[in-house]
Amino acid sequence: MLSKNLMEFHGYVKDLALSDTVMQMDNYMQHGDITTLEHVIAVSYTAFILAKKWNADVRSAVRGAMLHDLYLYDWHIRTPERTPLTHTFNHPKTSVKNAKIYFEPTEKELKIVRSHMWPLTVFHMPTSKEAFILTLADKYCAWNESFGIYDKSEYRKKIKTYLVFIKKVRATRNLANRQF
Repeated sequence: MLSKNLMEFHGYVKDLALSDTVMQMDNYMQHGDITTLEHVIAVSYTAFILAKKWNADVRSAVRGAMLHDLYLYDWHIRTPERTPLTHTFNHPKTSVKNAKIYFEPTEKELKIVRSHMWPLTVFHMPTSKEAFILTLADKYCAWNESFGIYDKSEYRKKIKTYLVFIKKVRATRNLANRQF
């Protein structure tokens, strides 16, 4: 069972976390052996903790974080249009576009997603406390993932617990919806 904090977190993101679209992120690697889905959940949960601590709009921070890497492709595969460098600068725009297609994010959430790569995306700086929280949470999680700090941490165990939970909920729903 989930901890009280994870249950509160789930209340903010369950529609996103349980969706087929967000689940697609489990098919793409982010850093090392961490999928994009695991990464966005780690970033989103970090944003949840920070937003609560800093008296920010928790819902906007957490939902923006869940959508921040909704680009839905393997950024490691080079194409004529995409390299790792162009991905770095362009994926926030793609994530915003996909968020609009698949969900109904608020304007605030879209601005949070669009600015998460600041300061690299110099013209899209965070304009709210929640956007700044996502920027910090994303950098913190990416650093820990890239340098192996996250690998055997208690924090990863907590995120994995949540991943198992949402996959079980989805499996239960799918089983209940099957026609015999």
